[in-house]
Amino acid sequence: MKTALTVIGSLLCATPVVAADLRVSITDTSGKPVRDAVVTYEPAEGSAPVGIKAPYVMAQRDMNFTPYVLVVPAGATVSFPNQDAVSHHVYSFSPARKFQLPLYGGGLSRSLTFPTAGTVAIGCNIHDSMQAYIRVIDTAFYAQTDEKGVVTLTNLPSGAGDLVIWHPMSSAKGGETHLPLSVQGPIKPINVQLKIRRMAHAGGGY
Repeated sequence: MKTALTVIGSLLCATPVVAADLRVSITDTSGKPVRDAVVTYEPAEGSAPVGIKAPYVMAQRDMNFTPYVLVVPAGATVSFPNQDAVSHHVYSFSPARKFQLPLYGGGLSRSLTFPTAGTVAIGCNIHDSMQAYIRVIDTAFYAQTDEKGVVTLTNLPSGAGDLVIWHPMSSAKGGETHLPLSVQGPIKPINVQLKIRRMAHAGGGY
């Protein structure tokens, strides 16, 4: 006669938890790799909160924001050090985080918390050519493409979910391309082609 413990053990063995890795390659319509694309996976049943790993920094250097795209979890604090010899006025009109960091000079820094997931376009009110983006996420499964346009998402849980590919210059609505994904075991690599708009000096008015 099987005990209750034996039955539970048998059920656990019969239905193992599946975790899979996913490789995503991203190119533009001409076949060139797309860097700075942010790939996230959002399980239908939700995922554990993203761990906040400080520090997150978007510097002003050589009259540019660096990095051009910064990925942070919701609730993270980002510092904005001015490493130039001139003053900058950092701002954003994006719904996910509207803010103003009034004019401050080289060697100074300001900090700001980003509580809500979404896209925040960053600009300088003095130098219109300066622009950057902060992508605020609320999933533990994410990666950002490098110059080869490739990312690997690891340990995706079994079940259905939504694969989201975002790039600031993507012509898709909100810069987001959504692909349904079902994780039932090993996943074949995915190749995604994005239509990329020309760079525009939009500043913080995303």
